[in-house]
Amino acid sequence: MKSSQDPFAILNDSVDVVAQRLLGCELVREIDGQTVRVRIVETEAYDQTDAASHSYKGKTPRTEIMFGPSGHLYVYFTYGMHYCCNVVVGEVGYGAAVLIRAVEPIEGEDAMAAQRPYKNGIELTNGPSKLCQALGIDRKMNGHDLHEPPFRLVIQPKRPQAEIVTTKRVGISQAKETLWRYYLQGNPYVSGKHRHIDK
Repeated sequence: MKSSQDPFAILNDSVDVVAQRLLGCELVREIDGQTVRVRIVETEAYDQTDAASHSYKGKTPRTEIMFGPSGHLYVYFTYGMHYCCNVVVGEVGYGAAVLIRAVEPIEGEDAMAAQRPYKNGIELTNGPSKLCQALGIDRKMNGHDLHEPPFRLVIQPKRPQAEIVTTKRVGISQAKETLWRYYLQGNPYVSGKHRHIDK
C-alpha cells in the first residue's frame, strides 16, 4: 500500500474517484531521447463490479495486472489493431483500472507526430488508441510501473469539481447507463462528438 507521503496514494481510492482525480495529471514519456509530456483530459472508470470491465469475470492471465498493485499500466489490444492504456487503481486483489481516453500535448508534440504520420493538432491524441500510438505504448508496456522511466505518471493538484463533466462511457455494450466517464469541460482534446455533453 502506498504511504500517505507518496503522491500515488491517491490511486488507492475507489475507481470513480481516481478517474476524476487523474484529470489534469501528466504523463511523461521518453521517445528517441526526447521528452514528451501530456495532460490527462478524459478518463473512464472500470472495476470488477462492472459488467463492462475486463475484470468482471475475475482474474485471468490477460487481466491479472488489473488486480494490483496500483500505479501500473494495464495495456490491452482491441479490434485487432489498437492499443488502449489504463492506470491500475485500488487495493491489491481488487480488479480496477482507469482508462485514459484523451490527453493534451504539453511538450514534445513533434515526437508524438512522428509516431502518427499525417495526423496533427487535436487528432494527434484525442482518443484512447490515438494517444497510445502517439506515445508509443504497446503490449510490451503492460505492467509498467508508472513511478519509473521511460513512462511516468506525475500527480498534479486536484482540479475543481466545476471543471469536470460526468457522463456515460463510450463504445461499450454492458452497463451503458453508468456515469463513469469524466473529462475537463471545454478541453478541445476530449474525444469524439460527446465532448460537449454536460453534467
